[in-house]
Amino acid sequence: MNNFAPYDAPQWGSDVMVDVLRGLGMKYVALNPGSSFRGLHDSLVNYGGDEIEMIECPHEKIAVGVAHGYAKATGESMAVILHDLVGLLHGTMGVYYAYIDRAPVLILGGSGPGDHSRRRPNIDWIHSANVQGEAVRAYTKWDHEPRSLASVPTVLARGHRISLEEPRGPVYIALDAALQEDPADAPVPLDDLPRLATVPSAIGPDPKALTTLAERLCAAERPVMVLGYPGREPASFDVLVELAETVGIGAHDTNARLNFPNRHPLCVTGSDALESADCVLFVDVKDMGKATQKLESTTRSVVSRLAPGCTVLDLGFNDVGISSWSEDYAECLPVDVHVTADTTVALPALLETCRGLVENDSAQRAADRQAWRDGLSQRHADTWRDWTLQAEKVRDDSPVSTARLTGEVWQVIKDYDWVLTAGTASEWATRTWDFDRPHRHPGKHLGTATQIGISLGVALAHKGTGRLVVDLQPDGDLMFDVGALWVAARYELPLLVVMFNNRAYYNDWEHQERLARQRGTPMDRAHIGMAIDTPAPDFAAIARGFGWWAEGPVDDPDSVGEAVRRAAAHVSETGTPALVDVLCQPK
Repeated sequence: MNNFAPYDAPQWGSDVMVDVLRGLGMKYVALNPGSSFRGLHDSLVNYGGDEIEMIECPHEKIAVGVAHGYAKATGESMAVILHDLVGLLHGTMGVYYAYIDRAPVLILGGSGPGDHSRRRPNIDWIHSANVQGEAVRAYTKWDHEPRSLASVPTVLARGHRISLEEPRGPVYIALDAALQEDPADAPVPLDDLPRLATVPSAIGPDPKALTTLAERLCAAERPVMVLGYPGREPASFDVLVELAETVGIGAHDTNARLNFPNRHPLCVTGSDALESADCVLFVDVKDMGKATQKLESTTRSVVSRLAPGCTVLDLGFNDVGISSWSEDYAECLPVDVHVTADTTVALPALLETCRGLVENDSAQRAADRQAWRDGLSQRHADTWRDWTLQAEKVRDDSPVSTARLTGEVWQVIKDYDWVLTAGTASEWATRTWDFDRPHRHPGKHLGTATQIGISLGVALAHKGTGRLVVDLQPDGDLMFDVGALWVAARYELPLLVVMFNNRAYYNDWEHQERLARQRGTPMDRAHIGMAIDTPAPDFAAIARGFGWWAEGPVDDPDSVGEAVRRAAAHVSETGTPALVDVLCQPK
């Protein structure tokens, strides 16, 4: 703690802003430095005494990604500061992905000054916008710019609250540079801040509609549920298991959050259970199509996996918070029963209702229900057997197969209390690891140029817990943001990065191969504009340059395990990051 100012005597507008952020419980603020928030920056350092720890990032998108990952892992909102208009524009992709992934992020921006007479020539003009929030209004839950110091507590409190109201998401609040830098001439009361920031109660289900849904679910002979975001609340993990076991429901996890233990016999992800279902329950799912449709990628033709006459039930937010700009909600499917509710409230109530209904099963109905349970368990076992056989076929491939990579990492990390940050290495982690507890995985990544930033935030969330945080890091993703490695070293994050390095943007390469086959163009030219080679980046050398322990590249499958073991030991013993660069097969 510094001695520049007591907490009860703010001298500047930005001091009041820091008091508000402290009152909202902010532990961290991620940023890339900018002059438009120099007042707030000074107050965080010298008035707030570093109580809100500053996480310096090499790019605004990484700053937002850190807050995104932290929010997913903790359920708490984290603050980000973006430098006026240009910093906001740098961070827009991070903001968008936080929005579609329902991550509660409190984004603050320096702006102006709005008073033109106080602007520096040129620079304050070209970096200002008439309404700065317009740049992200289509993909934030709310934006605002307080016009007086007295309005700062209510605006920040409302923004924080809105970010945490379900369905969650980012908000953006611009803080005028002059407002930050002007003296705090009059007291700004903060007594009502806790009440202003209190998050309203969750949306409960209509009892009659929930009962109808439960009756249709329990009457089904072959029910399967598709799980989207209920795992954002850790308690839902066990409730969903109990619901599946009670009624006899197969669980297909989309991995938007970790919703269900992947080795539970009723987990049917990757099987054909959906095709056999006579009833499908969507639980807090935005995109109903991805899990239930087959895609022929070359022709873009889509066919439903659901059987004709299948009953479709939906429990979740439905159209609450739906965007009129982003189409992340995907295709609208016909639904027989909609129940709008927060699953944190609705799932326990659904479980209790289903228990009462199942207790009244006849002997024959109970036998039929058990037969479906047994069939689901057999599907689960068959799926895992097939994955094991696939992995064995490519066990000795060099470069290393994706299945061998994840298998070798699993043999090391299973002895730790581990967390997987984002990517699953083309889903092979979910086919080889044991996701047995809700903290194991905050949910999948969202595409290239998202994973390393989110991974840093997840590692920050688990810093000091003794957990080993693992990132199966694609090379293409890291190429966007390689400077982000500095953040992990600077803040001593317990992050084990194992490079899933196929020296290519292979997702797109694969698309070019499909088109080459369709059009009869040369397959051997599909790599052009796709390969990350000649020169091949030396990620271990790059990591060491940023202060990491690092090893590789490793292309011998028999050497992967020991290299990962050495790296994991380093992270566990020192609490600082380590990287192993593994050369992998394209997919």
